[in-house]
Amino acid sequence: MAEIRGVGIGQGVATGPVRRMAEALPAPDDTPSTVGADAERVRAQEAIADVAADLNRRAESVTGSAQEVLEAQAMIAEDPTLADEVEERIVAGSTAEWAVHDAFAGFRASLEAVGGYLGERAADLDDIAQRVLARLRGVPAPGVPDPGHPFVLVARDLAPADTALLDLDKVLALITTDGGPTSHTAILAREKGIVAVVGAAGADALADDETVIVDAASGTVSTDPDAAALERAAARAADRQAADTAPPTPGALADGTPVALLANLGKPADAADAVARGAEGVGLFRTEFLFLSATHAPTVSAQREAYRELLAAFSGKKVVVRVLDAGADKPLPFLNDAHEENPALGLRGLRALRASEDILREQLTALAEADAETEADLWVMAPMVTTVEETVYFTALAREFGLRTAGVMVEVPACALLADRLLTHADFASIGTNDLTQYTMAADRLLGSVASFQDPWHPAVLRLVAEVGRAGAALGKPVGVCGEAAADPLLAVVLVGLGIGSLSMAPAALSDVRRSLAQHTAGDARRIAEAALGADDAASARAAATSAASSPAVPSP
Repeated sequence: MAEIRGVGIGQGVATGPVRRMAEALPAPDDTPSTVGADAERVRAQEAIADVAADLNRRAESVTGSAQEVLEAQAMIAEDPTLADEVEERIVAGSTAEWAVHDAFAGFRASLEAVGGYLGERAADLDDIAQRVLARLRGVPAPGVPDPGHPFVLVARDLAPADTALLDLDKVLALITTDGGPTSHTAILAREKGIVAVVGAAGADALADDETVIVDAASGTVSTDPDAAALERAAARAADRQAADTAPPTPGALADGTPVALLANLGKPADAADAVARGAEGVGLFRTEFLFLSATHAPTVSAQREAYRELLAAFSGKKVVVRVLDAGADKPLPFLNDAHEENPALGLRGLRALRASEDILREQLTALAEADAETEADLWVMAPMVTTVEETVYFTALAREFGLRTAGVMVEVPACALLADRLLTHADFASIGTNDLTQYTMAADRLLGSVASFQDPWHPAVLRLVAEVGRAGAALGKPVGVCGEAAADPLLAVVLVGLGIGSLSMAPAALSDVRRSLAQHTAGDARRIAEAALGADDAASARAAATSAASSPAVPSP
């Protein structure tokens, strides 16, 4: 067998025949229109409207991150600036095909020049443009193949619209040559529980119908496997399936040390799946879904009903709600519509809410009213807290509204380094490893060109996590992690070894993390964490932790 290496998502394993993603449609020729501007305008408008409607229909059939990404794509398709660019080219005599192709390409270049979140969205334009061109040509849009039997999908990367609606009865596993552990493809694969290896550079050499073993646990794709290897992979897959269908138990280490396993949720409708998978509560409820598609802030009553629905689903359990995290990748016209050269370092999170405090007060009012009507243990936290003063401000305001437990998200190094001081005022801390990694490594977490830096395994990030863990232990304040790092089964053990008491993740990841924790004692977790901390870079930290996890502890003399 030969092996292709990448980054595994989860702990699953799958085998099957390869089927490659279809290549993109060729670019149209720049030839003059033969039917006139009016006809071309109608063709372009109808095709774009059809694509936007299709993306919205797809969004309605899914939840969580997939829904948010698809809704964002639909909004991009209908962007008035793009429409003006298409119109300009049609008036100049171009066909609808060329006008769409050239306008989208120009818009893409502009977004790439801006960088950051908008730069990453440039890739979404390619998918939208391809869908519009396919409509204009009357051919199927490039997308996931359907060979009529289960298969392993191989692609350069997947568009969000394709990942969100993968038929899991047909797609056994996913291999991409591009992307990293925090790419949209990886996040959606983790959320849907798809066996995946991303960033597998050599996968472009795989041929249709070639049998492979996709091992997410080791981050490898094995080609030309023999019968024994296929049998071992099938046995592992069966064991995982049996474990996944077994009644879930509370999270704990092998020695019984409890580790609360919580769910990251984006809508109240996501609660049922989390409960079914054994979530012991909610470690991150994102409230942005109420705000992102609105031109003005939702009413207190609308917010209250959404929060009440969520809290009712977790009666008697902890539910951590993050107040509105707007700005950077989530700008809102009624909150932060001013242009910023670098919005990731601008008026976002709590900073934006303080600038429009009425929105924060209305949100806290709705949360307090929902709390009074339900039996869940409601905790509230502020995003993007940087200073002690911000901590004092938010916790005092939360208590003004009668909210008993108020905390902060640790997403920037300043907050982590001052954790001992912030936690004298806050009731708890929750570490958002996605942003903490971004700001520690000075690498935009949504920018593909620096994806290699965006790895929560980096010892610099782990040291900051340890700093917060120590502060929490010293002050008797709970510290959790709610970033993507918590969904990595081995990294979850490291985080516990660094002093983290609760882990919150996409519900589909709960089973793998639960099993991983159960294999190690508290002493093991500390030993594995120390091995990772002693490394020089992310890859070495992961390798050191893997080695330590597979080696028995050395008894003290």
